[in-house]
Amino acid sequence: MKVLSRVETRNGRKVLIVNEEPFIMLAGEVHNSNSSSVEYMEGVYDQADALGMNSLLLPVTWELVEPEEGVFDFSLMDALIMQARARGKKLGFLWFGSWKNAQCYYAPAWVKTDPVRFRRAQMEKGKNLVRLKDFYGMSYTSLSYLCDETREADARAFGRLMRHLCEVDGEIGTVVAVQVENETGVMGNAREVSDEADALYAKAVPQAFVEHMKANVHTLVPDVKEAVQKGADSGSWEEVFGACAEEIFSAYHIASYVNAVAAAGKAEYPLPMTVNCWLDKGEKPGMYPSGGPVARMMEVWEYCAPHIDVIAPDIYVPDFPGVCDAYTKRGNPLFIPECATHSYAGVREAYVVGHYHAMCYSPFGFEDIGKPFNAQQGALFGMDVSDPALKTPQNVEEYYWFTHNLQEMMPLLAAKYGTADLQAVCSERKEENEMVFGSFGFRVILEHARIKDSRGVCLVLKETEDTFYVMVHEAGLAFFTTDEKKPNAGILVLEEGRFRDGAWTAGRRFNGDEASSMIYEEPTMLKVKLYAYE
Repeated sequence: MKVLSRVETRNGRKVLIVNEEPFIMLAGEVHNSNSSSVEYMEGVYDQADALGMNSLLLPVTWELVEPEEGVFDFSLMDALIMQARARGKKLGFLWFGSWKNAQCYYAPAWVKTDPVRFRRAQMEKGKNLVRLKDFYGMSYTSLSYLCDETREADARAFGRLMRHLCEVDGEIGTVVAVQVENETGVMGNAREVSDEADALYAKAVPQAFVEHMKANVHTLVPDVKEAVQKGADSGSWEEVFGACAEEIFSAYHIASYVNAVAAAGKAEYPLPMTVNCWLDKGEKPGMYPSGGPVARMMEVWEYCAPHIDVIAPDIYVPDFPGVCDAYTKRGNPLFIPECATHSYAGVREAYVVGHYHAMCYSPFGFEDIGKPFNAQQGALFGMDVSDPALKTPQNVEEYYWFTHNLQEMMPLLAAKYGTADLQAVCSERKEENEMVFGSFGFRVILEHARIKDSRGVCLVLKETEDTFYVMVHEAGLAFFTTDEKKPNAGILVLEEGRFRDGAWTAGRRFNGDEASSMIYEEPTMLKVKLYAYE
């Protein structure tokens, strides 16, 4: 079986390969219900075009794929694929099976209505539904991660979906990746508290897993590291993992469950598979979905879910770079399936491509880019903080500029992934404002009287030893040399322009005033050739 999409390591970095070429998903994730109507999606594709996107992330739900047990309907999925081909877009499918936002929203009716066969997660002993007093009194129910019947039913459905996907798309490759479940985990407690869960929790932890965690303490977050180091070398979950035992217990079983679903799919069609997570934000497990693939549980998921290629964060918090750092440990590539649509959206796209060499960047509910925020979006995007950029919707034309230019640069960008020839800085980390490329360096000015706001970004791609392409917005540029014998740097060529199909097309040649004061208040593409002298 020839698979047109895979994850491959190049230059020491995991990249997405599509049709034998590196591919960066400059994507958008639709609102969950929009992909249930092909007719409605026509307008969504118009919006994706207006934003310059090359890919869409679309939910495909268990309830619509298998409305009756053993009866499958792939007509909607087929129509979505045909529509994407006609509109020139790649797709990432999101399998909403047993979990969506730590609940069982998209499980079929025949699963939801049979809690004996398909057990619910008991977050209070003996109760199949609770209200989370710490979470706005939300009604909460989730399928049990310990139920073999549910796991096997989910895996069968996903396997059938992937088999059909291979049949209709395997030779064309419209769908390039698949997310398995959505924001897995349990809320209200760190683990299930059924009699079955209590019994398993008291049993000995599998010894190979204990040894894995002990061998990887160097990458564990501090509290998990302390718990693993202080814990016993064998014994019950609490004896081995102490204060973190309940979350690790949940992560072990949820990751194993998801791995079984992914394995069933990969046996039919081994596309790259991802999992996404609801961030922990420093809260206690259960205030976020406990056991999900958050960075603090990455080592658990890595061990229990080898069929998952990427662990992906859904980022809505102000400390965007800090989250990106957390999810690039242990060689995990940065794949962002969900992020906010406020005015940082465009500059962050350039930053993650240039700094983290991201595999995917995808604002959630991108259909709303440019529109005023509603109350729910305001809370989700962090509008209660002081930064006005977090309260301002992303401008459509500006977002298109970033996405379109990154798309046109893709052959060059992809070739530099994993190397120091592609770097970026942003105003969200003003202290990291220098980039060095061999003999020359760039100092980026992120605070200046002419810079209106805090959304500065600068991406630099080194073409040759002295020639560079620069994407810059709300920032200034200065150059320096690393050659002690030639300590001064100057400009030989400075021109604005753009890329078309990977090739540079020059516009105005800058000199004089434009070369002496290089402050860029609007998104700008430059080609710079430097020289060094005594």
